[in-house]
Amino acid sequence: MRDNPFFNRDYKTPHNTAPFDRIQLEDYEPAILEGIRQDDAFIQCIIDNPEPPTFDNTIAVTTLDDMLERVTKVFFNLLSAETNDEMDALAQKLSPVLTEHANNILFNKRHFQRIQAVYQQYHPAAPASRSAASASPASPSSSPRPLTPEEQMLLEKSYDGFIRAGVALDDEHQARLREINNEMSLLTLQFSQNNLKATNAYELYLTNEADLAGLPESACDAAALAAKERGKDGWLFTLHAPSYGPFMTYADKRELRRQMYMAKNTICIEKNELNNEDIVHRIVNLRRERAQLLGYKTFADYVLKERMAESAENVYHLLDQLLDAYIEPARKEVAEIEAIACKLEGADFELKPWDFSYYGHKLKMERFNIDAEMLRPYLELARVKEGVFALATRLYGITFRENKDIPVYHPDVQAYEVLDQDGSFLAVLYTDFHPRKGKQSGAWMTSFKEQWIGPDLDESDLADPVLRDTIAKGKPVLIPPTDPSTWKNSRPHVSLVMNFTKPTETKPALLTLGEVETFLHEFGHALHGIFANTRFASLSGTSVYWDFVELPSQLMENFAVEPDFLNTFARHYETGEPMPDDLIQRIIDSRNFNVAYACIRQVSFGLLDMAYYTLTEPFTDDVQSFEHEAWQRALLFEEVPGTCMTVQFGHIMSGGYAAGYYSYKWAEVLDADAFSVFKEHGIFDRTTAQRFRDCILSRGGTEHPMTLYKRFRGSEPTIDALLKRNGIK
Repeated sequence: MRDNPFFNRDYKTPHNTAPFDRIQLEDYEPAILEGIRQDDAFIQCIIDNPEPPTFDNTIAVTTLDDMLERVTKVFFNLLSAETNDEMDALAQKLSPVLTEHANNILFNKRHFQRIQAVYQQYHPAAPASRSAASASPASPSSSPRPLTPEEQMLLEKSYDGFIRAGVALDDEHQARLREINNEMSLLTLQFSQNNLKATNAYELYLTNEADLAGLPESACDAAALAAKERGKDGWLFTLHAPSYGPFMTYADKRELRRQMYMAKNTICIEKNELNNEDIVHRIVNLRRERAQLLGYKTFADYVLKERMAESAENVYHLLDQLLDAYIEPARKEVAEIEAIACKLEGADFELKPWDFSYYGHKLKMERFNIDAEMLRPYLELARVKEGVFALATRLYGITFRENKDIPVYHPDVQAYEVLDQDGSFLAVLYTDFHPRKGKQSGAWMTSFKEQWIGPDLDESDLADPVLRDTIAKGKPVLIPPTDPSTWKNSRPHVSLVMNFTKPTETKPALLTLGEVETFLHEFGHALHGIFANTRFASLSGTSVYWDFVELPSQLMENFAVEPDFLNTFARHYETGEPMPDDLIQRIIDSRNFNVAYACIRQVSFGLLDMAYYTLTEPFTDDVQSFEHEAWQRALLFEEVPGTCMTVQFGHIMSGGYAAGYYSYKWAEVLDADAFSVFKEHGIFDRTTAQRFRDCILSRGGTEHPMTLYKRFRGSEPTIDALLKRNGIK
């Protein structure tokens, strides 16, 4: 019988990276069930501790191995990046089990009593909750030791996490919360799976070369390769971004553009087994009900209590500011594109959404003589990657070294060791660049292991026979805090997952400038994880407020149009010639082309999000009608009947941005303000970069985001830098 690799915390791989080459589908379920058992035993040890509760023996105590975390990190990351029908079915089976386990932890009143006792040591005025029994664990007679800001943050989050989960509710309301949590775990999973299946189901298969009119060679080559991979002649286009985007920008055949647009914008709204309308109703209503059970008026109120924005009023204030500043410039941009369309097609031409990218491209060519295809030959993925890595080296002194001994989960994936400026090991970085059937669309950063600093058992400790016997019996090994000078800094394993243009039989992967910006964006998230240097894994890296998490990523996007950065890597893939200066200048000149339209589009998504999650009564409206009304004041086109965004809007339905989509614009205000510091001192200034690393990137969620930001910037941000960058002010 083969061994389940998850059952040994030492994988015997470089940096103890996940042993993807040994993991099989049947390994997940038994490992998750064993991880749950170990979790339960660990918590029971904390509860049964006869000593009075302290921060060290209740909040900061750790165990030898968090098996459940190891297994679920791999399982759910691969569910997004490399799934199949069998894995989807297993996720449907295991998600309720994991949700029930989370419920059992957060509704454990004896565990909460110890946490509450510690909390009250540092907050004497804090009221006892209804869940705290009269015989609460005794507190230490002496004053508790002072906490560091990070320890204080962990205590706050531990206590608030139980309160926000519902531990203070009576049994009847807790039972209802359990039902909600269990149903939500399945609904969000089903929403995501339906979206992926509907996206994969559509193919535009062309056999007449005349239908390719207007399309660049790169798009045709990619479509021919896609057809060939399916055993067909001709050209095959899909709804994945590297195929859909160029088609909508270049295809001369308007009817084909309409077909593609309608296919993309009717995902999960058609009346079939992949329809998400009922799921949307249930998700929105369950979130509202959950918030109201916990004493909040709306789900947005519940979410925003732990956001920089703090309230729905502040979110709407930002969205209104952006609407006031950008709506008229956006209408002007649409009118200019409509004008060129009428000029080319006739005065009675009516611009439709499937025409916008096509005629927008023609206007951009007329005005700036620049086009994404002009840039592709200079943006070979391998060189872009070298350029992005070199940028991190120049800013922070870190280097990247591929290690082919690190197992990967797909042949497309590469694994790198990241070394700090002194040569010490900093992190593992996986890169996964191209679309495939088992991968969700879009781009994201994730991690297979978080960073932490703390006590750890070495080989000499494990030689102790009592300890070995404890481990052999599957009992938890509690590790109380020890001398900090002996602690280990356990480094993270970070992953970048994207869907970039694939190489063809005749060309390497050549990117658009937009794809370069996406690379930089996700790489900014990766740096947030790579530089993590916090004591507690739960506060490490990107474990920050959602409206702060996009600052590091969006800051990096600014480099994409900086000549000094482009000149470091942008060379023609055939000749090696650098990107011409006049082409770079045209990039700069055109950077704000349709910037107002793009802003208003994001604002419309933010308005839609807030409309759903500021509801105080059950959501019973037709989804399409509600959507139309919610973002009406930000619409720049008349909506096309039958289309719907909500049913495929994973960010706010199955992802982490519910009542938080405004975060992208919130963080854009921050990133414009922060990058102005780099511009002031030089975009490669090591001192500025080091301050950004020390004040923000390495600190994770250890302090309030505004505290961290002001420590870097010296003041709070304003919208002025964004307006200036966009040419609005």
